[in-house]
Amino acid sequence: MRAAIFRKGGLVVDEMPEPKPGEGQVLVKTLACGICGSDLHALHHAHHMVEMTERVSQRASRMDISRDIVFGHEFCAEVLDHGPGAQKNIKAGARVCSMPVAMSANGMEAVGYSNDYPGGYAERMVLNEMLLHEVPNGLPTEQAALTEPMAVGWHAVQKANMTKEDVPLVIGCGPVGLAVIAGLKIMGVGPIIAADFSPKRREFAEKLGADIVLDPAKTSPYKRWTEEAAPEGYDPDSMMTMLGLGPQLRPGVIFECVGVPGIIQQMLEGAPKSARIVVVGVCMEKDQFEPFFAITKELNLQFVLGYSPEEFAQSLHHLAEGKIDGGAIITDKVGVDGVAKAFEDLASPETHAKILVEPWR
Repeated sequence: MRAAIFRKGGLVVDEMPEPKPGEGQVLVKTLACGICGSDLHALHHAHHMVEMTERVSQRASRMDISRDIVFGHEFCAEVLDHGPGAQKNIKAGARVCSMPVAMSANGMEAVGYSNDYPGGYAERMVLNEMLLHEVPNGLPTEQAALTEPMAVGWHAVQKANMTKEDVPLVIGCGPVGLAVIAGLKIMGVGPIIAADFSPKRREFAEKLGADIVLDPAKTSPYKRWTEEAAPEGYDPDSMMTMLGLGPQLRPGVIFECVGVPGIIQQMLEGAPKSARIVVVGVCMEKDQFEPFFAITKELNLQFVLGYSPEEFAQSLHHLAEGKIDGGAIITDKVGVDGVAKAFEDLASPETHAKILVEPWR
């Protein structure tokens, strides 16, 4: 089968052996697979990614970058065949989504970051039958492929324990920020304030449901948040307000969706008292911040990653029920021959939001 393969630090298109389903597994045809920011990072910093993974897990990584790897973990696929012991509850020809996890006798591996389980930039993959979700309601394939990234945002919103009183602020409107905005919209909280330097990303944020979108180069997101969160009669200089006896700001929940050093410190400085900061952006570099800002404001700092099986299933149904307009952020589709160029294009925030790989092209 043909695939876009990570080999010797670059992406090449080549033939590779077709995977064979093992016990309780299925063989699927990749219909569409999104390119994730994690894939972009892995292309340029694979050594660092492996090192960090090993330090966190305290065991050897299952991703050997001296061997071929096929990225791609945001996918929709078609069931082709069943391996031994499969229940065959989902018949051949059905379209499915799955958490990008493979389980075998050797343990659990990440589909798309494993030498033995190629991801969605290949024509075919092997998945575990027990993790499959059949695509419901005639949801278009390209939107079903957005289930995984939307689950990341939904998980972050769930971890934030939102209430109707909260006023959310999303910093960064790349794919992660957009998924958070979509999740907040489903929760019915607001107004949803979103900030990004990129005009294109601000445009996508509006399409996904942000109520107020601003350029932080022109307007302080934290000042605008205060304006929206202040009730009638609020006076920050009033002694009664400072003692907690006068009108108070609505609770603040700030989502960090950038993932670069320095952003957390900016948030600690800009956040209102008692705010909850949810760090969704994955920063792979060393960072530093001054705890005194968080201490004096009594801020709550929450780090999140990934999603649960239930949140993954919920995200698929959010798309299928029209609660998320996934089509609004799909900006291009390429075959395996166009993957390397797509990686280059995604380096600029002014052109694309989500590019899908369709290996059968």
